[in-house]
Amino acid sequence: MKTVVLASGSEGNSTFFSYQNEKILLDIGKNAKYIKEKLLEIGENPQDVTAILISHTHDDHVSALRVFLKSFHPKVYVTEKMFYDLECLKDYPNVVIYDDDFYLGDVKVTTIRTSHDASDSRNFVLSAGDESLVYLTDTGYLNRKYFPVLENRTYYLMESNHDIEMLMNGPYPKWLKQRVLGTLGHLSNKDSSFYLSKLIGNKTEKIILMHLSKHNNTEEKALQTLEETFGEYDISFTNIVCAKQNEITKVCNDQDRVCR
Repeated sequence: MKTVVLASGSEGNSTFFSYQNEKILLDIGKNAKYIKEKLLEIGENPQDVTAILISHTHDDHVSALRVFLKSFHPKVYVTEKMFYDLECLKDYPNVVIYDDDFYLGDVKVTTIRTSHDASDSRNFVLSAGDESLVYLTDTGYLNRKYFPVLENRTYYLMESNHDIEMLMNGPYPKWLKQRVLGTLGHLSNKDSSFYLSKLIGNKTEKIILMHLSKHNNTEEKALQTLEETFGEYDISFTNIVCAKQNEITKVCNDQDRVCR
């Protein structure tokens, strides 16, 4: 299993995942040129991407899709509602409509419904061999019924969008602050930290904090909040990084079970 966050933030989101012959993009924001360059940077040919999984159709998660599909022809996995949102898929021959769990080769994709102000919003658990990855972003809250599915996974890519105090004292208009804070918005640092404290286990190897707000968060605040919350629950775990908007994360690879 190989995992690299290519971009994460309000300007675009995309993560690369591979296992055996399956090479998967989880969302495809930013632009196609950026995605292609970052794939080549980690030694992956864009032509070899076999599937793109779309979590929801906000622009920062699909903005590179149309141009990428003109050059390459992977399968695109969307729900029915997402399909009707994306004009570029109307005549595209390699669309797969998902609503429940499915397999990509030997990779099991478990889907969970999330709470966001989009026509439909899903996140994923990808399981292969003895490893698994949680991809959880753009949701106002996490339903506890999904905790058993999300517990004790190898990698957590978890939204930690905003610091509440920074948001409330920041430049956003009142309606936008309410949107971000609401049940159809985004997870705060505190929300993310609480959920992670309930989910990680002895199999967990790495946490990557995702979708940090440019205006309402800092890496230091996100990491400090998680450290403090883990301390409250007597959790000792330090392999935590923040994904960036315009830089890839280190490669997590099962060949040596380290992120390098």
